Amino acid sequence: MEKFAHDTVMPYQSSPLEKKEQVAGMFNDIAHRYDLLNKLLSGGIDVYWRKKTLEELKQLHPQKILDVATGTAEVAIMANKMLAPKQIIGVDISEGMLALGFWC
Repeated sequence: MEKFAHDTVMPYQSSPLEKKEQVAGMFNDIAHRYDLLNKLLSGGIDVYWRKKTLEELKQLHPQKILDVATGTAEVAIMANKMLAPKQIIGVDISEGMLALGFWC
């Protein structure tokens, strides 16, 4: 497998954890405030691009949707309301983010 510069970047050099565990931990730590920060820092554009994306997808009438890096599942939740597919699967490395999305 080809190596890239970002493959060697570690959030915390002194941590005994692998990079994937470190990144998951960082997202777990901010999960409870992630959506608010995303809306504030993007000026609400995050909501716009979700709606625009799903409007584009609507014409395909998808019955199954895979939401990779779903975070708190905002896209999956919106897709369920806008598209009403038979199945939506959301995956993410952060259990904290998934837990928040699961309860929505």
